[in-house]
Amino acid sequence: MYVDVNPEILKWACDRSGKAEDALKKSFPKVSEWLNGEKKITIKQLEKFAKATYTSVGFFFLSEPPEEKLPLPDFRTVANKYVGNPSPNLLDTVYICQQRQEWYREYAKTNGGEPLKFVGSAQVSSEVIETAAKIRKKLNFEVENRSKMTNWESALSYFIENVEKSGILVMRNGVYLNNNFRHLDVEEFRGFSISDEFAPLIFINGADTKAAQIFTLAHEVAHIWLGISGVTDAHLSSFSRNRTEKWCNSVAAEILVPVSSIKKEFSEKEYLRNELNRLATF
Repeated sequence: MYVDVNPEILKWACDRSGKAEDALKKSFPKVSEWLNGEKKITIKQLEKFAKATYTSVGFFFLSEPPEEKLPLPDFRTVANKYVGNPSPNLLDTVYICQQRQEWYREYAKTNGGEPLKFVGSAQVSSEVIETAAKIRKKLNFEVENRSKMTNWESALSYFIENVEKSGILVMRNGVYLNNNFRHLDVEEFRGFSISDEFAPLIFINGADTKAAQIFTLAHEVAHIWLGISGVTDAHLSSFSRNRTEKWCNSVAAEILVPVSSIKKEFSEKEYLRNELNRLATF
């Protein structure tokens, strides 16, 4: 049974999935003819095409391609310009996290859970060093405790464990729902946070390096302290003009490497590069 589908929606599905026409030809030999409107697609072919492009079948019956927007504030930037057109992998990851957060929120309320006082306790005008100190204390993530960690993986695991003990849900994965064909692109996003007074949630892109994941977690924790949800690229080397992102980056850096500890350990007598390399191992 053939169905009428706007070829523009078929093209849109290809674009949003990141799969080029040539990549789909092996599974769909007639894909070029579908996209050009030369031939119609059957229901069974449409169902397979929808699965291959991570698109809901219902979208194909619209008159024109929809505009999909992230259900969270988008703080991602490239060259100080906001990134648009979220991939289906990012969108579906956000949706599944929202579902799990909703379940945990109801569970917490039903079982007498209390609102977490630290959620929304800070503002972007709050002093960075003071706020970071409060976060380290709350999470038991002081420098002396971290000095016992022997590698990045153990430090990340320790950090995640303490964040979860505070009441924040932490999810980490490098693919969507353990589907090894749907990799999460670190160039698209490194993490996101969904603020909630009962069940705040942080997602970390597990495809990133362990060191980067640690910074992302600290950055998203800062978002929770602000009570501001958002999808971020959470990268210290990237410069953002957004006041919220700048503050979260500053707090994250101070959480991980307090200025006071740098001043205490830094030796002006040593060659700067060598000294920085030495301090990086602390």
